[in-house]
Amino acid sequence: MNDLSLFPSLAARLARQERIRLAKARVPVALLADDVPGGAEVDRDGSALVDILVENGRIAAITPALADGGEDAVALDGRHVWPLLIDAHAHLDKGHTMGRAPDSGGTHPGARAATTADRLAHWNADDLLRRMEFALATADAHGVAAIRTHLDSHEGQAEITWSAFAEMRERWKGCITLQAAGLVPLDAYRDDYGTRLADIVAVHGGLLGGVTRASGGTHGSGLDDIDLLLDRLFALAKERELDVDLHVDEAAQADALPHVARAAIRHGYEGRVTCGHCCSLALLGEQELRDTIALIADAGLSIITLPTVNMYLQDRENGRTPRWRGVTPVQELQAAGIPVAAAGDNCRDPFFAYGDHDMLDTWRQAVRILHLDHPYADAPALAGPAPAGIMGIDAGTIGVDRPADLMILEAWSLDQVIARPHSDRVLLRKGIFANRTLPSYSMLTDVQTA
Repeated sequence: MNDLSLFPSLAARLARQERIRLAKARVPVALLADDVPGGAEVDRDGSALVDILVENGRIAAITPALADGGEDAVALDGRHVWPLLIDAHAHLDKGHTMGRAPDSGGTHPGARAATTADRLAHWNADDLLRRMEFALATADAHGVAAIRTHLDSHEGQAEITWSAFAEMRERWKGCITLQAAGLVPLDAYRDDYGTRLADIVAVHGGLLGGVTRASGGTHGSGLDDIDLLLDRLFALAKERELDVDLHVDEAAQADALPHVARAAIRHGYEGRVTCGHCCSLALLGEQELRDTIALIADAGLSIITLPTVNMYLQDRENGRTPRWRGVTPVQELQAAGIPVAAAGDNCRDPFFAYGDHDMLDTWRQAVRILHLDHPYADAPALAGPAPAGIMGIDAGTIGVDRPADLMILEAWSLDQVIARPHSDRVLLRKGIFANRTLPSYSMLTDVQTA
C-alpha cells in the first residue's frame, strides 16, 4: 500500500457513489459499534476479520469475511481498518509556539510562566487563527475525527480566544468535530469574572472548566476553600446547563480529585464531569487508591490520561533521571468501570515541545507507557469509543449505518500497529479517499520568528 495502488480506483468508484466492499478487513473488536458478526474469525489480539460494505459514504453492512470478497471488493488481505480517532483533551490555543515562547526548562512551573509571557505578547485573533488552522490541518491529515480543546480564558483573553475557536469550529464543520472548555485557575470563579466567563462559555456552547489549583500555585491545590470554589463552579454550570471538564491533580502531591467527586455528587452532576491528568492518583497507597477510585465511580467521573505530556513534565530536575511515570492508574480505573480515554494534550508549546496532533501515535505511546498489552484486550477503545463517549458524540467506532470514516493501515496485527508510525495510512472520510499532505512548518515562519 506504500504506493496506494489499491486506492485510485477506490476513490473514483466512491466519488460516483458506487458500493464497494473492503474485503478481509481486520478490525479490533473494541472498535466495533456492535457485536462481532456471527461466524467472523477473531484473532488472538482481539481483532475480527470482516468485510465492510460501503454505500453512498456510509457503512451498509459488516459481515464475516467472504472467501473471495465478491465482485465489488477491494482486497485488504487482513490489513487493519480503524475508525478515525478522537482527541478529547487538547490545547489548540497554546500550540506551535516553540521557538517563540520563552524556554520553559521542561518543567510545569516553567511552562506556565512561558505560556503566560507568550499569551500576553502575542495571542491576538490573527495569531490564534493561524496556529489553530495549522493544528487542525495537521490533525485532519492524520485522521482525527474530533477534538475537545481547553482554551485559556483569563480575563481580557477569553473573548478573543473563544471567538477564534468559534470561527475554527465553523470552518472545520463536517470534517473535525470541535468542542471547547474554559481553562482558568479555580480561584478565578471566586469573583464576578467567574460569572462573565460562564456566560462566554455558554454563548459558545462549551464546557465550564478550570484547573484545581490557585493562581500561581505549583503543588497541590493551594486552596483552603476548594469546596466553596467547586460549589461556585458547579452552580454556574448548572444554571447554564453546562458540562464540566477540569484539570485535576497534575502535580505529584495533590488531592483535589476527591473534592471534585464529592462536589459532582452534591450538585447532581454524576456522569457530567471529566477530569484530566489525575497524576498523583498513581502515588497513593493501595487502600487509599481503592477508596478514591470507589468515590470516582460513585460520582460518575470520566478520566483522561495524557501520557506523552505528563511523562515529559513530571519529576523533571536538571541532572536527575525521573523516578515516576506521571500517568494515572488506567487499568485500575477501567477495572472499576470508570470511563477512561487517552489524549494528546499539548503540541509544540512550553508544556510539551513535541507532538503532531496524531491520535494514532498518542495511542501507540499510551499502550507502551501504560502496559496496556499482553493482552491488548480493549486498549484500542482509549482512542475511539471511550473519548467519543466522554465527548457525547457518535464517532470513534465502525458500525452499520455510520459514516465510512476509516483509516486503513499497513499492519496485520496490533503489535505491527504499535511498532510503526504509519505515515502510509490511508484515510476515508464519508467513504471518500481523503489522504492529505501534512501542512508545512513554513506556514508558521512568522510565528517562530515573532
